[in-house]
Amino acid sequence: MRYDTPVFFRAVTPGDYDESTGNYGEDVVSETMVMASVMDTQTETMKLVYGDIRQGSLTLTIQNHYDQTFDNIRVGDKVYRVDRTRRLRVKQSFIVSEVQ
Repeated sequence: MRYDTPVFFRAVTPGDYDESTGNYGEDVVSETMVMASVMDTQTETMKLVYGDIRQGSLTLTIQNHYDQTFDNIRVGDKVYRVDRTRRLRVKQSFIVSEVQ
């Protein structure tokens, strides 16, 4: 298993409310890069997690554990949400699906 793909754990902080204009400011996104093994999710796993087959589902595996809070994960230019996570002794895996 090669951990050769950079993935970014994203934490989104909503913008502050501006009373004079009534608008909210821009959201602030902070990203933490981690190297991961990225694979397509197997058909059997998709049936267990989702109940059907979904396009754009990936399985990410990282070495060690990621303990900080995050909202979503970015791989390349696409943003994914975590549908299932599994913590093993020395690594952690995530099953993610693409956010439309």
